[in-house]
Amino acid sequence: QVQLVESGGGLVQAGGSLRLSCIVSGGTFSRYAMGWFRQAPGKDREFVTAINWVGGTTMNANSVKGRFTISRDNAKNTVYLQMNSLKPADTAVYYCAARRGPTSARFDEYHYWGQGTQVTVSS
Repeated sequence: QVQLVESGGGLVQAGGSLRLSCIVSGGTFSRYAMGWFRQAPGKDREFVTAINWVGGTTMNANSVKGRFTISRDNAKNTVYLQMNSLKPADTAVYYCAARRGPTSARFDEYHYWGQGTQVTVSS
């Protein structure tokens, strides 16, 4: 079975940076797209960014465009989320997810999920 494990969350000050990692194991990943979602208390799960394993195609939410960058290391089966210029509004639990097929911004189209990692941005 496919497993995803996130790491790298923590507490940072506004304007700071943080790098999240997601290690994927248990399957063949060439056909999977990877995504990052986040969920703040009382809010719906929100799409952040996604990347296709094969072609490097990416999608980004407008709220993080120019600040967040998704990347991958296929040799390590790892996807990263580099977060710069963090704002208090970025505070949320960040989830790594995988799906069969192309990139998607819809959480219900992803098949596998990690446990999440907390990101807190103080003002």
